[in-house]
Amino acid sequence: MRRLDLGLLCAAALTLSGCELSSAMGRGMSALVSSPTKVKQNKHPVAKDARLAVVWVGHATALVQIEDKVILTDPVFTNSVGQLSSRLVEPGIAPEDLPPVDAVLISHMHFDHLSLGSLEQIEKKVRTILMPRAGTAYLTDFSFPAYELGTWQAWEKDGLRITAVPVRHSGFRYGLDVEWMDVSFTGYVIEYKGVKVYFGGDSAYDQGLFVETAQRFPKLDLALLPIAPIEPRDFMRSKHMDPREALQAFIDLDAHTMVPIHYDTFVNSTDRPGDALRVLGEARKQYYLAPRVVRPVAVGERHVFLKPGEEHASRDIPANARPAPPHETKKAEPKLNVPDDDSFE
Repeated sequence: MRRLDLGLLCAAALTLSGCELSSAMGRGMSALVSSPTKVKQNKHPVAKDARLAVVWVGHATALVQIEDKVILTDPVFTNSVGQLSSRLVEPGIAPEDLPPVDAVLISHMHFDHLSLGSLEQIEKKVRTILMPRAGTAYLTDFSFPAYELGTWQAWEKDGLRITAVPVRHSGFRYGLDVEWMDVSFTGYVIEYKGVKVYFGGDSAYDQGLFVETAQRFPKLDLALLPIAPIEPRDFMRSKHMDPREALQAFIDLDAHTMVPIHYDTFVNSTDRPGDALRVLGEARKQYYLAPRVVRPVAVGERHVFLKPGEEHASRDIPANARPAPPHETKKAEPKLNVPDDDSFE
């Protein structure tokens, strides 16, 4: 049985009219008697012929394969998060079918991104977990090593390099910790054998942060970007991008391909299922994106973006592909902080 995220609907009541709120609550209540929609779960999520591939598990959970390395983002396999928001669709990979994971990336502490129940289910398959600053305080006694990364700090092992990059969100978990958990949110850039992947976690739109990341990590191959929740917009805007803003972030990041995430998985806003992809499709018509690619991936689908030996073509972006930025952003000098390897053994 699905549970409705009443907290979000109560917050929405501050910005919605009576008719809008009644409609939103009606849509949410209809989920209470339903089970998660069945999907074709991927039983073999690692491809033998992939240089870069992604399986979308749902919400912000994606399995990223770069050659022989496997990275899992914000793993959530439970039927609900926070005992409130219920799953609309099954996870695209069952925990028992997950391969060994070289690195799990946690973007922030919210229940739909740091799921302790999900980590228990996959504990034996996790080799390392990376978290934002102060994040390890929320972990229980797991067998895998866990490390915190500050902004622009990198972890590296066996050629796999992962750097924490700035986003605009919030890092508290229980509400009472809002005052001191003010740095516990991050995005990541994954690098391995010449391939670069951006994972945005959860972020509001901040052009300066995205442009700075692009300057430090030019020509990203892939960007995993959240496109929801959208409504109520006045409430969501400070913490979440809508599809139009995500598309602009994709351009700011100067990435070749965008995979949208963080939509149609949990009841966590007043959006209708399908709204996020519809709005994204409308926004795409406003830009001449070629040779950039926006590639939605269905839950459970594996898409191979690069095969062995392949490279993304040189990208000379036409002038009309990027609208004028709303403000000037000063170019930042790259400066990465890489901890001693010994701290990551």
